[in-house]
Parts: sequence; C-alpha cells; structure tokens
Amino acid sequence: MKYRLDIIRSLSLKYLKIRLNDALESYHDLFPLSRDSKILLKPNLNSNMNALTGNTTDLRILSALIQILKEKGYRSIVIGEGTNSGFYRNKIGVISRLKVDTLAKYYGVKVKDLNFATPFEIEFDNGIKAKVARDCVDADLFINLPKLKTHFEIGMSACLKNLMGCLIGQENKKKTHYNLAENIIRINQNLRPHLHIVDGLIAMEGLGPTRGTPVRLDTIIMGTDPYLIDLVCAKIASFDYKKVRTLHLAEQKGLLTSAHHRYAESLELNGIQRPFKFPKANPFAGFIHHPKRQKYFIAIRNTPLFSYLSSTDWFGKLLFHTGLRQDVFSKAEISCDSLYLDTEMCNECGLCRDYCPLALDLPKYLHHIDDKCLRCLYCFMICPHGAIRFEGNFGFFQEQIKQYEDLIRQLHSKGG
Repeated sequence: MKYRLDIIRSLSLKYLKIRLNDALESYHDLFPLSRDSKILLKPNLNSNMNALTGNTTDLRILSALIQILKEKGYRSIVIGEGTNSGFYRNKIGVISRLKVDTLAKYYGVKVKDLNFATPFEIEFDNGIKAKVARDCVDADLFINLPKLKTHFEIGMSACLKNLMGCLIGQENKKKTHYNLAENIIRINQNLRPHLHIVDGLIAMEGLGPTRGTPVRLDTIIMGTDPYLIDLVCAKIASFDYKKVRTLHLAEQKGLLTSAHHRYAESLELNGIQRPFKFPKANPFAGFIHHPKRQKYFIAIRNTPLFSYLSSTDWFGKLLFHTGLRQDVFSKAEISCDSLYLDTEMCNECGLCRDYCPLALDLPKYLHHIDDKCLRCLYCFMICPHGAIRFEGNFGFFQEQIKQYEDLIRQLHSKGG
C-alpha cells in the first residue's frame, strides 16, 4: 500500500503558507471540484490556552490554510470545534478567547461551535449511543487539524484523539470515558477526515494536554491515514507506541499494521525527533484515572451532586490541585486595550513578526496598532526580551502567564 505523508518545517506565516501550498499539490485529488463545496476545518481548541503553550492549534496554520483554500476559489469554509465539556458547562467561549472567531471574520469564513450542531448518531462500546456533529459527516472536504501533545490518560493526542471535539455537548463527551481508547477509535471509524494536518510548530511534552511544557519543533505532519500519522508522531516524540493507548488498541484491532511500522521506520526524522517527557499523573490522579477504575469515577462524576459541586469555584480548585482536573475555568475575560513596543528592550530579532498569524509588519506595526490586530498575544508571549507591553486586564490569561510566560520566552533562546 502506498501511504501519503508529508513533513514540512517552517516558522513564519510567509514560508509556512508556501510550503503547505506546495505539499497540498500532491493531495489535489481530495479537493472537490465545486467551489461551493462544504469545507470543514477541525482544529484542536479544547481549552482557552494560547497555542504557544503547546495546547491548541496554532492560528498561523489556520491562517495559511484558509488563504490557500480561498485562493483556490472555495467559498464555503467553516472552522468547527466542540470545546471540552468543562468550558461548555461553564459557558466559556473558547473559540472567542483564542481569537479564532476574529481570524475567521478577517478572512470572511464561518465559525461553528460543534457542541450545538445537528446530531448524527454513532455507537460506542457496549452499545452506548453517542452523537457527533453532522457537519463532520456531510463535509465535502473535512480537514482535521490536531495539536501534537501528550495526554496523561492515553499517552498522546494527535489525529485520533482530536475527533473527540466532534462530539456534541458535555453528555456525549462524558460517554467516551467509559472506555476511552476504544471509543476514540470508534469515532474515527465513523468520521473519516479526508486530510490530517498536525500542528507540531509548538508541541507539548510532560503532563499534557493542559499542564505540560511547550516544545518547539517548527514542524507540520500531514497525510491521509490517522493511524500512520499518530505512529509517526509517537516516533517523533521517541515514545513506545504501545504506551499510546489508541495506537496499542488500533494494532490489536488490525488498524495499525506491520506495513505502517515499516513505513514509519523508513522516515528520516533527524532534526525533528527528540525525547519528549512522557505524561505521568500524580499517584492520586493516576490511581483514579487508571482504565480499570475510571468507569467507577465516571459513574460518580455523572451524579447530580458531583455535577453541582464541579460547578463551584472551591470544588473546581480542589479538583485542579489534586490533578483530577487540568483546566482552570475562570470566567474573567481578557481586556486588551493596546500593545506597545518598549524600544529600549527590543533588539529587532523578528520573532514577533514570525509568530504573527496575519504576518503584520512587527515590531513596526506596534507603533500604530489598529483593529487589524487579532490581540492573540503571540507576539507578547514569544518576545524573548519582554519588549512588547500589554495594556489592559489579563483576566483568565493571568494563569497562563504565571505558568508559561518564562517557558515560552525561552523557546528560541534555548534553541527549542
């Protein structure tokens, strides 16, 4: 069998777009003839965490891909994601916080929260029925845009895991945890994206998917076979693929074959491959989330009392500090009045320009910032000298600054 897989390296939006466009030429048969065809882009927006933390899909990839699609003449492009149940339950707009809606408006494309989509029923383990967004079934071109990151429950999150965001609402997402790896595989057997483009620009190692450490790879992995791509991602991270529960199960089911392994072993990954820290939960969280016990915890978690407690601040903090919850559900919104440049601190390294999803002329643009700026704060976070200053109220973003500011600023000073 001839596998289709490409690995491209880039940093700035300009060169990312060029290399992505060149790579997509070999997938031209996947692109529908009608320019009115429905195109669905499914990023990983499971949390309100900035992409430079290694948690969510980078706006640079969305920006480059949307430009390419529009230049091909496509008119019906939708960015769709069903953010995780905690944010959904707390009525927190992750799509808005990550500025995906602002980016979509800039390019004239649509955004859809798949938590509120028309349902399409699939079957999980033990005959449990679950509902996914029909948009994912009906799309003429469905492009999966996952983030490469570790995941403390299944080992790694990439193509296979990202389709959990196609499930509608909290109730359907909860159902996956009765048999997580099995149900992720079942989603992938029912929903078959035409193309997968994995964001490995800034990946995540350690206690992912939300409390890990960013890893700079400047890499995108793309292809048509999610099992092969996830295997290659595990190889890039130097993981034993059998410790990635979805891959181990896929092999047992015959979905991951010896041919996949031979192809992955033939790839030259020098300059990309590096040993990621494997996700390891604390003893308490590890005990609770063990596959043999997790279903009992899920049964407790689904009770009305536990659901009520989970919605309170004090209990949410308790879950966070015990490691049973990775996200902080702050309802305090960010208010960015302005960004400006401290010229005495700036050495004109150009990283702010490389990381801008709109390729604005930074840092010069900061002298006359206007509404064109997304306020995504990529430039603010990546500046190694702290020369880009923020005016306003950080709101929910304060926790990310506390946890990640130094790590992100060091991504280039340490060479990744």
